[in-house]
Amino acid sequence: MKFSQFEYKRPDMNQLQQDFQERLKRFESAPSFEVQDQILTELVSLRNHFESMQNIVHIRYTSNTEDAFYKQEHDFMDENGPLYQGMVSDFFRALVKSKYRKELESHWGKHLFNLADTELKTYSPEVLEDLKQENRLKSQYVKLLSSAQIEFQGKKRTLVQLMPFTQSPDRSIRKQAVSAHFGFFNDHREELDRIYDDLVKLRTSIAKKLGFSNFVELAYNRLNRTDYNKNMVKVFRDQVKEHIVPFCNNLREKQRVRIGVDSLKFYDESFSFPEGNPKPKGDAEWIVAQGAKVFKELSPETDEFYTFMVENELLDLVAKEGKAPGGYCTYISEYQSPFIFTNFNGSQGDVRVLMHEAGHAFQVYTSRGYEVPEYQFPTLEACEIHSMSMELITYPWIDRFFGEDTDRFLYDHLAAAVKFIPYGVAVDEFQHFVYENPDVSPQERKQEWRRLEKKYLPHRDHDGIPFLEEGGYWQMQTHIYRTPFYYIDYTLAQVCALQLWKRSRENHKAAWQDYLELCEQGGSLPFTELINIAGLVSPFEAGCVKSVMSEVRKWEAQIDDKTFLQKA
Repeated sequence: MKFSQFEYKRPDMNQLQQDFQERLKRFESAPSFEVQDQILTELVSLRNHFESMQNIVHIRYTSNTEDAFYKQEHDFMDENGPLYQGMVSDFFRALVKSKYRKELESHWGKHLFNLADTELKTYSPEVLEDLKQENRLKSQYVKLLSSAQIEFQGKKRTLVQLMPFTQSPDRSIRKQAVSAHFGFFNDHREELDRIYDDLVKLRTSIAKKLGFSNFVELAYNRLNRTDYNKNMVKVFRDQVKEHIVPFCNNLREKQRVRIGVDSLKFYDESFSFPEGNPKPKGDAEWIVAQGAKVFKELSPETDEFYTFMVENELLDLVAKEGKAPGGYCTYISEYQSPFIFTNFNGSQGDVRVLMHEAGHAFQVYTSRGYEVPEYQFPTLEACEIHSMSMELITYPWIDRFFGEDTDRFLYDHLAAAVKFIPYGVAVDEFQHFVYENPDVSPQERKQEWRRLEKKYLPHRDHDGIPFLEEGGYWQMQTHIYRTPFYYIDYTLAQVCALQLWKRSRENHKAAWQDYLELCEQGGSLPFTELINIAGLVSPFEAGCVKSVMSEVRKWEAQIDDKTFLQKA
């Protein structure tokens, strides 16, 4: 069934509550495991229906934030999502107290019970109204960014539509585009500061009502981090500072020489070659068609998956007015259908984001046999292994998109994958500072961001652009507003994905089988157990980052990046 045919009907929350409570009572008084197990299946079905409606609304609203009907339905979900979360908490509370817990664990897996214990710490009726307000504030932020209409070269453009100009071969255009982009943020700085300040104080209040000393602890529980903590994350950040930051400084210096500038400015960072970055050789429709060829050749599983996605209109790829920024993959469980949302803008990033989100979508398509919502996707750091590895594991077919520019793309893409990691850990450390010091002023937050830029991104030169010089860059990172602490996940996953990249260069077939097995597990296990199944070394282990970077250094040392200049 095509996505346009997916039926949306606003859930009747009163009826849902009644149905939920009725089944919970029967669950608690069930005379046998078999009866309780059947009722658990019914509760899972109720959950999947509500979450399917919720995800359909999210897709249709973000596709067009000006759509009055889905704006109204999105507001409805913002208001009632916390109420539903309360029902899920009741479900988990009954689950962990079950007298047939041992039998249920054997049938549904122990990890569901670990997740239940974690989720129960994140909700109480006391914070219901606070959670509704948190949703409203996040929606205000999305709406603000979606409203951007920036005058540039005689046309009004969204933030996404402005991005290709930030990679122009003309340095003056790059600077103008970056200045215009952050000029929008500067024009709305008071609103951005107000929304974030309100979010920080509200989240801190929620955490304390739930018995946490600060929001950091609550955030880790919200993200279902059952097998690692903030101290382990700090150890990982320290490894990045020691082993990746110096390498990235070297890459940036090579980039400066390659593009022929006296000093590398912020608006040069995304510009890799003097004749311009490689671009796909066709438009969005052509990219989709090339993707079909890539996934057909990669494996029978990816061929089946991608055909299903295309035939059922499960790709919304092109940037347009009123469309929310960013990209994501979600899953509509009642239709067993992943959905990919991106904002193509004509740059090389179009191919990267398609492969990235296809990795997410392939995982959830592959593991769609899991009924319980918690197992459909794993926790976020594991999710990002699927996406980032798909970007790397499709390297042998990337010439389909870039032709004679393939070598330049591969060099730039892998270098960018590594250069991202210090930025990712800076975002994480910034959020720890913010929520461990919730009463600091917006200005003090920006000063801390500048300190972290100098620590992890010492090459960065904002060239006098006021909003950036003052430390406002982080305000364009939507994760910081919408899903706090969801960012270190990308860096942990990148280190894992680079291990699969190394393996794929040695034996692509074996690497694919490891990847496929990882995807098939869905979210049935925690992060550290999933990576064990794939034969990967944990990023928290001493020496992991150093080992990964050893392979990357060998790869980079074999390449004379100046040879790319002859292929202009």
